[in-house]
Amino acid sequence: MTMTTKGGSVPTPKVDLQGVIKRFGDLQVLNGIDLQISSGEVCCLIGPSGSGKSTLLRMVNGLLLTDEGRVYVDGTLMGFREEGNDLIGITSPQLARQRRNIGMVFQRFNLFPHLTALDNVTIGPIKLLQMNRKKAENKAQELLAQVGLSARASYYPNELSGGQQQRIAIARALAMDPSVMLFDEPTSALDPELVGEVLSVIKSLAADGMTMLVVTHEISFAREVADTVVFMDQGKIVEKGPPEQILTRPQSGRTQDFLARATEAR
Repeated sequence: MTMTTKGGSVPTPKVDLQGVIKRFGDLQVLNGIDLQISSGEVCCLIGPSGSGKSTLLRMVNGLLLTDEGRVYVDGTLMGFREEGNDLIGITSPQLARQRRNIGMVFQRFNLFPHLTALDNVTIGPIKLLQMNRKKAENKAQELLAQVGLSARASYYPNELSGGQQQRIAIARALAMDPSVMLFDEPTSALDPELVGEVLSVIKSLAADGMTMLVVTHEISFAREVADTVVFMDQGKIVEKGPPEQILTRPQSGRTQDFLARATEAR
């Protein structure tokens, strides 16, 4: 899909947030967010706790809907349909269909404890995509191999380490053939020695050209993998740009202060 400008046609952003505002009661959590992510781009969101990073991710995934503004994924308006200048909420089944193209991995693994690793990965394609079990299991085996866990297919979540569970969660998201992957601090619940194995899987996805938004506190990871780094504070984007610019030569004093503190904490 493309959009036409005076200079010709340019690709439509894979993810496009336009003037997004989100409130919880009297608290305004997102304050006029404009952000475009191109196909194949890796965007890392950094910033202090409470800055709105996770809320932004949930807006992209349709878990939360805008109070003002619009969120488009693959050119589709999330959660609403447009009638003139008005936005009309769509039905829950319609929203569920929109969300199938968006994979999300949370801080906590949220695996089904009564299902094996293989069954955790196959349940989405079987239940939601009506894929036959044999095809779903073959695909799941390929994904388990991709995340380095072929030998753990028959294991239950309580038999796996935290890092292994998170890699299963990534495989489960990939099983739905998402066009965009969202990661909400995917290593924050892990012991330090397990962080690397999860980040290596995300790095391999980046190398394969997957479009990704990653909320992370791993500054070195953002420096290595991101095409774009976005620093958020108090519900606003303070600055954004290539990692060498934002992480090495930030223009905002607030970004400079945050990165200094993050470095001290390592």
